[in-house]
Amino acid sequence: MTNLKVQAPVPVDIEGDLASLPGDGARMAPHWAVPDRGAARPVSPALIHGVTVPPASARLLDAMSDYGD
Repeated sequence: MTNLKVQAPVPVDIEGDLASLPGDGARMAPHWAVPDRGAARPVSPALIHGVTVPPASARLLDAMSDYGD
């Protein structure tokens, strides 16, 4: 969603084309804090409980070669 009240140094592109992404990212970067911890360690699947995936999402991921093959 585009916030049209933001004062941008260049005209705001309502359509949000790909050329505007670097500027959007640069404006958002100061709002995100970097965690002070190191890289996350893998978690055993036995410790993951209560995760549910809707059937439509599971079918979508199954159809994607990166996940389903």
